[in-house]
Amino acid sequence: MFRNSYDSDNVTFSPQGKLHQIDYALEAVKQGSAAIGLRSKTHAVLLTLKRSTGELATYQKKLIRIDDHVGVAIAGLMSDARVLSNFMRQQAMQSRMLYGRPIPVGRAVQGISGRAQNNTQQYGRRPYGVGFLVIGRDETGPHLFEFSPAGTTFEYYAHSIGARSQSAKTYLEKNFESFENASLPELINHGLSALHDTLQQDKFLTIQNTSIAIIGPSSDEVEDISISGAAKRGNFRVWENEHVDRLLRAWRRSRGEPEDGPQEAAPAPEATTEGGAEATDSTAATGGDSSSTEAASAPASGDAPSSGTGGSGDDVEMQ
Repeated sequence: MFRNSYDSDNVTFSPQGKLHQIDYALEAVKQGSAAIGLRSKTHAVLLTLKRSTGELATYQKKLIRIDDHVGVAIAGLMSDARVLSNFMRQQAMQSRMLYGRPIPVGRAVQGISGRAQNNTQQYGRRPYGVGFLVIGRDETGPHLFEFSPAGTTFEYYAHSIGARSQSAKTYLEKNFESFENASLPELINHGLSALHDTLQQDKFLTIQNTSIAIIGPSSDEVEDISISGAAKRGNFRVWENEHVDRLLRAWRRSRGEPEDGPQEAAPAPEATTEGGAEATDSTAATGGDSSSTEAASAPASGDAPSSGTGGSGDDVEMQ
């Protein structure tokens, strides 16, 4: 049988027992940039790799706050992520209005799971092309869930989704036994190491392409709790830019690397094949002092490092 006979809609099973439209939606998640989630006894952490579609474009945000105690990281189609995140916010608001309490984390994940599963058994609809990592906390502690377009959800100690996520999973599987009792700085360092493993060989983590979010008690080691009410209450908060820079420096220091990160190699000065006689004459006229020539050809010390994932040709909707 031809594959095309079974992938024109999402309600027809193939002879292998597959719904091909769901396989395509899962592939959309794999095309999105990586997202990492970890949890300990006290904290849950999300780390994401942001993409930019060009030199003139900003980096797309991949961390979304749902409620004070729930937040998500996405991989896949951004438009689908907005629909599902808005639905989760509606559910959270409804729980506070009707029952006077925050929505349980598992209940919030089951809500979008049921909605996504309906799209896999009704003709004329398509699966959502986005995956979520959901962190939250309740009276039992922090939680980490994965949501997939198939409508399935699982709880994890650590997990990764998106492009090249298998490299991150390998790191997490080797170190997961230390996550339960890890401090917040240690948990973040593990997350950054796993996120770093998803990068291509010529890319590295920067404050532009890295975002971090946590839930759990505040820590003087990694944040200024005097200016953050969310940190004092242990609520979901997102760190970017200067705050991420401080965490990246600490992570590089723990790995024995330069705190400023890798730098671009200075371009070699081009050899001149014409006008050599004139250059020699001018050198002789100055008494053989070539310091001015060297100063003019030396690269500036303030050369900017590589911009990480900026300038990629990825679709703006695939994040």
